[in-house]
Amino acid sequence: MDIARPEFKRHKRRRQILWATIGLALLGAVTIGVSRLKPAAPEVERSTVWTDTVKRGPMLRQVRGLGSLIPSQEFTRQIPAETEATVVRILKLPGSQAKADTILLQMSNPQVEQGAIDARLQLKAAEAEYQSLRVTLESNLMNQKAGAATVNSDYTQAKLQADTDKALYDLGVISGLSYKNSKSKADELTTRNNIEGQRLDISQKAIASQMAEQQAKVDQIRALAELKQKQLEALKVRAGIEGVLVDLPLQVGQHVTPGTMLAKVVQPNHLIAELKIAETQARDIQIGQPALVDTHNGTISGEVMRVDPAVQNGTVTVDVRLTGELPKGARPDLSVDGTIDLERLDNVLYVGRPAFGQENSTISLFRLDPAGKGGVRVAVKVGRASVNSIQVIEGLREGETVILSDMSRYDNTDRIRLE
Repeated sequence: MDIARPEFKRHKRRRQILWATIGLALLGAVTIGVSRLKPAAPEVERSTVWTDTVKRGPMLRQVRGLGSLIPSQEFTRQIPAETEATVVRILKLPGSQAKADTILLQMSNPQVEQGAIDARLQLKAAEAEYQSLRVTLESNLMNQKAGAATVNSDYTQAKLQADTDKALYDLGVISGLSYKNSKSKADELTTRNNIEGQRLDISQKAIASQMAEQQAKVDQIRALAELKQKQLEALKVRAGIEGVLVDLPLQVGQHVTPGTMLAKVVQPNHLIAELKIAETQARDIQIGQPALVDTHNGTISGEVMRVDPAVQNGTVTVDVRLTGELPKGARPDLSVDGTIDLERLDNVLYVGRPAFGQENSTISLFRLDPAGKGGVRVAVKVGRASVNSIQVIEGLREGETVILSDMSRYDNTDRIRLE
């Protein structure tokens, strides 16, 4: 017969409770330990990132912008229409070489042609009237001079007679009455001679005034005739300078109004670079700073000659005078890249410019470990920036390597592994 042993059941239950307690304790410890573990660092393909080493030394600050070559205003001629006209013939097309007297196109305006003829006829009539008046006035002056000469001759004779009679009167040869008559006649002719001289002076001044008035009329009509002739000649549109015709936006039969742009001629050996610089980078640009323009077929040295005071579409226009020899293929409207030297910083800590981050700010970069197997995010305070480099103020030391590529996809982690 089996004997009941209740103490065995109690011992078994106690062992079960003990193991359960130990298991729960172990599970809790493991859970706590796992919860305290840092997440695994994500892996990054080494070939997909761009790195650079922090250096110390001189750093050349530069800004870069896209642009194009444009003709210098000093060597560009834009030809506007001076009168209404109709294009009847186009003699040159854009791209053609032209000399100063080369006719680019021919226009027609019957009113201008008739006006030029009328003005020439009016000028001839005015010049004929001027000559006729001159002959008439000179003839009248000659007659007046003849009369004055006669009076002067009579005056001379009367004065001689009066002098002679005075001498005879003093000797008692003639009576006083005879002397008085001759003296009275001499005095009369003296007055007449003086009057004739004054009349002659006044007549000469009057003639000069009349001739000047008529000459002014002739000059006025001549100026009008020259203007009409100039308008007539302007119907034959000439290049005006030696260069290349770059624009002629007209067609035969097209009617143009005064001020319409007819053609544009430039001298291709006198070009400047017009660069568009981001407004955030343009504040330090000054006139006279050196620049280098890349035409994709060679580079040209130059210097800043103008900085536009206005901002358009987030950019500032900077004109660069080209001081070097133009490479082959350089022509107006050619797309170029330009780099402007701002200043040279000596003995500074710098690194390649990261994909994101403005100058004078604090940015975060991944700094690689000495083995180059992983990276840790660090805060870096940067200063002045250039096209390809940026000054480091705090956060990095010389010789350390950082990742400059766009790492925005890893913003939620502070560590990475490179494979």
